[in-house]
Amino acid sequence: MKFTALQIATHISGTIEGDETTSVNGFSKIEEGKEGDISFLANPKYEDHLYATKASIVVVSNVLELRQTVKPTLIRVSDPYASFAKLMRYYQNLLSTNLVGIEQPSFVHPSAQIGKNVYIAAFTYVGENVIIGDNVKLYPHTFLGNGVTVGDNTTIFAGVKIYHLCSIGNHVLIHAGTVIGSDGFGFAPQSDGIYKKVPQLGNVTVEDYVEIGANVCIDRATMGSTTIKMGTKLDNLVQIAHNVEVGQNTVVAAQAGISGSTKIGNHVTIGGQAGIVGHIQIADGAKINGQSGISKSIREKDTTVTGSPAFEFSSAMRSQAIFRRLPDLDKKIKELENLVEIMLKEKEELSS
Repeated sequence: MKFTALQIATHISGTIEGDETTSVNGFSKIEEGKEGDISFLANPKYEDHLYATKASIVVVSNVLELRQTVKPTLIRVSDPYASFAKLMRYYQNLLSTNLVGIEQPSFVHPSAQIGKNVYIAAFTYVGENVIIGDNVKLYPHTFLGNGVTVGDNTTIFAGVKIYHLCSIGNHVLIHAGTVIGSDGFGFAPQSDGIYKKVPQLGNVTVEDYVEIGANVCIDRATMGSTTIKMGTKLDNLVQIAHNVEVGQNTVVAAQAGISGSTKIGNHVTIGGQAGIVGHIQIADGAKINGQSGISKSIREKDTTVTGSPAFEFSSAMRSQAIFRRLPDLDKKIKELENLVEIMLKEKEELSS
């Protein structure tokens, strides 16, 4: 598919500098651009590449002042990064619009309700009383258990398993290998030392505009729902335990784990490999640095914490600064001890 500079500028509300008939059929980084590609410049550190790139069209900022002439046609916008992302999403949607229909072999239970323009790939299993909205795409080896609901315009990539009674919203993107609705980690210790499984009777509810990375595990609730609220983004390899609630527009980086019944607020940022204990609350806007260990609630909004156990960021930085100075402080203490010892000996000599 080819697009002209005029078509692109119209789509992203940009202003053209150069030939509006210039056409492109691919995307590239500005430093790797070649003829027929469109690229973008958002970071000033890469401006030198603008004057050397072979890309045919480059999306740049309205406020960029050129140091020399450029070969590509420029499209000026207020936010090059956001505009380029919009173009990529549009192109991705065009590529997938021809995926419609039910491939074989696959299994779709007769009681399932299938919306319009749905794509169900080969080796997919759709269980009893499943409800699938319009424009949904299920890639190969997707499993939808009995009673699952999937909203409109949702894409579920290969090998995703969604257990019974779980609910997926509209415009959700779930990447390969993710498991939603597996049993929560609930076991009751017995007097004889064994652990007896506690039935996990709840479900998982994923609201609209959520993106879930590859190989994420979200456990079903013991009772009620484990909930991922609107607009939240989960990176690859994230673990969400039973009865957790993750607020709106929260982001969780790879290998983070959230233990059972913890409530995460809105607009929270959780760094990679962070661990959060169960039955606590994280306030709106909190920022948790990577590899932090959260052992108690964060109750004040917009707090930044770091370390394990984690504590307030500025205090942690001051503590780290002191920690780095400990060898010098130890040396000074020993010098002071020696000086005190000498002074005491001199005092004893004088008194005698």
